[in-house]
Amino acid sequence: MGRILGNHPDVYTFGELHFFGQLCSSTDASASLCEREAVALAAQLLCIQREGYRTHGNPRRFQEEAREFLDALSEYPATPTALFSAFLSRETARNEKSIPCDQTPRNVFYIEDILRFYPQAKVINMIRDPRDVLLSQKRKWKRRFLGGTDMPLRETFRDWINYHPITISRIWHTAVSAADRFSESDSVMSVYFEELLKHPETTVRQLCEFIGINYSDILLQVPQVGSSSGADKPTQLGINPTRANSWEHGELGSAEIYLCEMLNAPLMKTHNYPLVSRRPNPVRLAIDVLSFPVKLTMAFLCNLDRMKNIRETLKRRL
Repeated sequence: MGRILGNHPDVYTFGELHFFGQLCSSTDASASLCEREAVALAAQLLCIQREGYRTHGNPRRFQEEAREFLDALSEYPATPTALFSAFLSRETARNEKSIPCDQTPRNVFYIEDILRFYPQAKVINMIRDPRDVLLSQKRKWKRRFLGGTDMPLRETFRDWINYHPITISRIWHTAVSAADRFSESDSVMSVYFEELLKHPETTVRQLCEFIGINYSDILLQVPQVGSSSGADKPTQLGINPTRANSWEHGELGSAEIYLCEMLNAPLMKTHNYPLVSRRPNPVRLAIDVLSFPVKLTMAFLCNLDRMKNIRETLKRRL
């Protein structure tokens, strides 16, 4: 979706910035910034945007650019959210566009904060079959070998540790539930991943109307990259309909499907994802259940550096 919108002449799509949750928690979003804190936060944002969220660049190398950015502002940002807004505007203008688009998936847990601090914002919430989400996360560690060649080994290991069918199923549940709270909001539009792949033009036309921008066929000409189910094809443009229902091809085990449906059955029915009620392999099911505490503990330790406020992050995501 970020690539689709980024093809519009007015929209600049950022990388995953992870401002809310990692760089700023709800408790300090309105806190006053001193100059040192402002420079450090701006340098972090610049580092993430310039080098990528998962490459672990050194923000200190961007401190001079951060100071130049802050000095050029007509008004010094008093809070983290004000600085973030100024950063989005500045980077968008530098790329000769007018509408910033932040494609961070975890923003779904911070919709209330986003709309409170940025009431003009529009939120596009994408929903996908949880079993496909499981498969995607299960294979995510393989991105390094499917085109994500700049992926550090540490990130590959983190992706492998993060996956467990119970953890991912639970996060899907909390993410979808978090967005459902805003189903009546004029500022939030939910889109089904499968519907986008099946009817891309109709879906994107509706999105453009929601955002307030003109539709063009060029929006759909996106490179087929970033999937965990197949190698990148950067020269092949367009929406790939085969990315839907990949879980049906047998790469998810019966125990994984069983756990996912057991934890999410009511919500899956609400969002019209039919259950298959597959009988699980009892040995594999026992292994998944018994390994859950160990895998969850390891994932927690591997992700400590991604949580500004540990208690808040765990509460929102799990």
